[in-house]
Formats: sequence, C-alpha cells, structure tokens
Amino acid sequence: MKPTLQLQIGQQLTMTPQLQQAIRLLQLSTLDLRQEIQQAVESNPLLEMADDFGDDSLPDSDEDRHDDELNTERDDALEEFVDGDPGIETEWDDVYSGQSSSTAALPDDADEWQQRHAVSGNLQDHLLWQLNLTPMSDVDRIIAMAIIESLDDRGYMTASIDDIVEMINRQDDLLTEGDVLEADEVLAVQHRLQQFDPLGVASLNLADCLGVQLRQLPADTPFRTLALALLEHLELLEKHDYVALRRVLQTSEQELLDALSLIRTLDPAPGEQIGDSQVDYAVPDVIVRQHNGRWQVSLNDDILPKVNLQQQYASLAKQTSGEDGQYLKNCVQEAKWFIKSLQSRHDTLLKVATRIVEVQQDFFDYGEEAMKPLVLADIAEAVEMHESTISRVTNQKYMMTPRGVFELKYFFSSHVGTDGGGECSSTAIRAIIKKLVAAENPRKPLSDNKLASLLNEQGINVARRTVAKYREAMRIPSSSARKRLV
Repeated sequence: MKPTLQLQIGQQLTMTPQLQQAIRLLQLSTLDLRQEIQQAVESNPLLEMADDFGDDSLPDSDEDRHDDELNTERDDALEEFVDGDPGIETEWDDVYSGQSSSTAALPDDADEWQQRHAVSGNLQDHLLWQLNLTPMSDVDRIIAMAIIESLDDRGYMTASIDDIVEMINRQDDLLTEGDVLEADEVLAVQHRLQQFDPLGVASLNLADCLGVQLRQLPADTPFRTLALALLEHLELLEKHDYVALRRVLQTSEQELLDALSLIRTLDPAPGEQIGDSQVDYAVPDVIVRQHNGRWQVSLNDDILPKVNLQQQYASLAKQTSGEDGQYLKNCVQEAKWFIKSLQSRHDTLLKVATRIVEVQQDFFDYGEEAMKPLVLADIAEAVEMHESTISRVTNQKYMMTPRGVFELKYFFSSHVGTDGGGECSSTAIRAIIKKLVAAENPRKPLSDNKLASLLNEQGINVARRTVAKYREAMRIPSSSARKRLV
C-alpha cells in the first residue's frame, strides 16, 4: 500500500504539564500539600516562603490574648537579660533543651529515675522489662518469653499451652539433654505472667482474663463470687439470656444485675493499655462560622505556608544571558505555574465548600437529622465543574464547624423517598435510628421491624433490611444483643 499524507481537523484535550500539576495539587491532602510545597521551595531557587507564615491566625480569645501578653513579657525579660550580657550568645543550639518527647510528657515533679525508666514501647517490651526484674529459672524464663511472643495486641495468647510445649521440646538447645517439658510447667509460668502489669495479660480467653482480675479483688468484694460463677456461663451472657442465667445460678434479678455491673468494671483487653496510641488528627482546610445569622466559609490560611516569587532572582533572570539566564527563566516560569496552581486549588476548594454549606444550611442549624440528600453531580452543576473535579476537591479535605470537624465527603449521601413525594438523606435516617435506639427501653429494645415502622410513621419509606444495613454501618448491635436488665 502506497503511503500518503492526510490532513484532519479535530478537537483534542491535551494534558499540559501545568494542567497535570494543578490536578495533582487539587487532590492532595493538607499534609501532603505541605510536603509538596517544601519540596518545590527546596528545588526551585525562585520560590520562597513568606516570612509571616502563621502570623495571620484566627481571632484570639481573651485567654489567648492573656497568654500572648505573658509570653511577650517573658520574651522581653529574656531579651533584656541577654542584651545586658554581651558574652551570652543566642544561637538555637544554646537554648534548645534537648528533652525527648517521652520524658517531656512526665509531670514536672517526676524525679530523675522516673524520667530514665519511663515505660514506652509495645506490650512485649513492657512485659520483657518486668520479666527481667522477676527471679525465674532458665527454663521458666524460656517459657515466659515464648508466651510473651505469642501475645496479640489485646494481650491474649495466640498459641495454646500444647503448642508452646511442643515448640520448646522441638528445640534441642533450649532444654537440658533428657529433659521434657510438661504442660503443667507452662501453665505455672502463664499464671505468673497473668499477674504482671497490666493484670490479666497472657490469658487464654476472655473468661480467663476476667477471672484473674476478679480474683485480685478483696475476698469481701460484693458479688465477687457470683461474678466468678457468671464467667462459667459466658455463652448465655453473650446471648443476653438472663432468664437462663438466673435459673442456672439460682439468683435474683437484682443480684445478677449487681454482678454484671462488677464485671463491666474489668478490662477485657488489658494489652491495649500499653503502647503508643496512634492518633490521626484532621487538619481543617476550611472554616465555617455564623455571622449575623448567616453561615460564612473561609479558607484556613494558617495551615499552609505562603509561597512567593523571589523578586531579586526574577529580576536577575531578565539581565542574565546564556545557560544561566535560561535556567533562571525556566525557574521563574515553573514558580509562576506552581503559585498559580496553588491559587487555583484554593479558589476551587472555597467555591465547592461554600456551595456545600449553602445546600446543607439546615444541618448547621439543626443537626444530622436535617441533612439533605446531596450527590457530586449537584455540586458539579452548581459550580460548573466536572464531577471528577468535585471528587478530588472533597477527598481528604476537612471542614471545621461549630458541630465538629467533618470531611467534605460527609455531606454527600443518597436518599430515600417520603410520603410527601420528597427525599430524605440516608445520613438523616441514620441519625434518627441512632436517636430512637438511644431512647429505647433496654429491657425491650427496638427490633429492625419496629424501627422501620417508626420511620414510616414519620413519612420515611424505608424497608427493614435498609434499617438493618444502616444499623450495622453504625456498629449498633441487634435488638437481642442490646437487651439489658435495666
């Protein structure tokens, strides 16, 4: 076939580097955007951080202003002291205390020994530290270490007694030649570990864990004996079959109730007391306030550094020729693109958040039960953007309101029909279900059928299986599991 040349006219969307950068910045979370800005400033000499970053804070309360005055007085006194002695240098290395975060959390009156021996690390480290302070034979210490290594985050053994016996007996170098480990020896060491801090750790199951904690209570503790007997019938307790429990234990309803109250004071997962808790903080991107009866939306400018174009180098780029001049001109162009992309991200975020607040004003006034149905297409049409853009804007972006901090995606939900021909948000339905469950009689909790019937009485057409789905999503147990004596 003979090759030929043809001309065609058509339209095609091209993803320029500038557009790709703008889209990428748009979908970044606040923390990721901070890192992106830091990397851009480090790689481009034409970008610089504004010196006043963090100064334009929110209006201070009276308490904040009082603290600022005290800090100012303290700083003035420090400057006066330093200025009075020219031999004192004020470098950062000289004033940094060097105190670690773990010891800084201790009380001011904690002595030096407490600071050096502050408990940190995970559960295994905490138990091994106690094990090193406990006199034991070499074999018992090997058993204890095997048990500690088998514990999960809650503090329960993931290996059975027989598994540990078999594992140690298989290792020729752990025992003296001719010795064979017995299950009773492992049980003896396990019982010693259960007395370690936290009490009840290294237990085989829930009944074992709670039983250790109950036996540590004084013998004259009211209903201690009945509570121990209850642990032998956990299967009935899990089913909330209080009639069968009273019949088996030959006790009254009030005594059974008191014993259950004692059990509820115990810790079913003692291992979770130890270890550094990982707390995820949501940094709000926008702030919603009420002013003169209207809800106003503003960007949280304090969370991101302000980036400027370095004017001195920008002027130098115009005067320099050759490779150096071209390099500076490229840096100027990249810096302008980056700043423009940041501004576009802020404008888009503010526009979308403002529209969300306009639609969900009833939520801010009355709470979750007044939430309106909302989908991405509704906001996209209102702000004249594509749904994919709205999805990027609302992902991992947070709004601080008088009712709490919410991800922007929280305000989007599906809907169900009402008797009046209107629509009700699924978020509002969840809130109503939660309210009904909180107000129910614990002796006769509301079933899913009853909850659906109550919602239908309010004009919300919802099926029983839908109620069950919403209830499970909120981690609300079934009616049988919610049943209580009081």
